[in-house]
Amino acid sequence: MQAAFKVTTKVLPGNKIEIQLPSGSEGDEVDVIIVLPGKVLPEKSSSQRRNVMEIIEEARRHRIGMTAEQIDAHLQEERASWDS
Repeated sequence: MQAAFKVTTKVLPGNKIEIQLPSGSEGDEVDVIIVLPGKVLPEKSSSQRRNVMEIIEEARRHRIGMTAEQIDAHLQEERASWDS
């Protein structure tokens, strides 16, 4: 079972926080999750988010007019480049 505890602290000048951990944890790797009560982070702009169907349609447009053999050859070239 993972050890976990909740700490409430104030944001220091320079938007920094300080957290005091229990003794015996020096050198351990920890995960830190920050929750800003009452604050909502801005969402990514809609231009950065893409619908999966838009991505599939874009991929199809790039392959219009290609035969199955041409697509296979293209995929083989791509896979070969991953090994390089």
